[in-house]
Amino acid sequence: MPFIKVIHPDEATGRLQKIYGRVTGPGGQVDNVLQIHSLRPHTLEGHMGLYKAVLHHPRKSLAKWFLEAIGVRVSLLNDCSYCAKHHSAGMKRQMPGEQEKFEACLEQLGESQPGDPFTPAERAALAYAEKLTRKPGDIDEADIKAMHRAGLSDGQILEVNQVAAYFAYANRTVTGLGVHTEGEKLGLAPDGEDWHHE
Repeated sequence: MPFIKVIHPDEATGRLQKIYGRVTGPGGQVDNVLQIHSLRPHTLEGHMGLYKAVLHHPRKSLAKWFLEAIGVRVSLLNDCSYCAKHHSAGMKRQMPGEQEKFEACLEQLGESQPGDPFTPAERAALAYAEKLTRKPGDIDEADIKAMHRAGLSDGQILEVNQVAAYFAYANRTVTGLGVHTEGEKLGLAPDGEDWHHE
């Protein structure tokens, strides 16, 4: 059970009911991480807009599976099993026909320094995400230059930064309020690619 009161979708009325309708995913599921915002629906709108923008916007240049991998890595570093489970499943869903690579990548995300099958550019991004998670005050221009040398553009570095920063927020929302995966199907992204434009 979460640590605070949650209004279930079946009990929602007014604005909350309308927002729940917009964030309902496949099979009619409203993820528990979204339901935890039910007492303050405006924060649910903000959370959903940020989530869609950093992970599911069509103009992203990095592969969706890798953005999910960053989320898994950050969640593991933050001891957030809820997000690690959900986004591991999301990562797998983004890698159809690549079961062996998925399993190898998932195993590496739990290591102190992820290696193969991640590319040098992906490893540089994961190293940056780890430092941003563990020691954000120690980030400097050298960390950005390391990603440049590995072949990442400034736009891609921004994508890495935003995904890592989003998961710092999401992980603390989840762990700080006792959100759990009970009753959820994992890895199903809520519908609505253009959420932030509505």
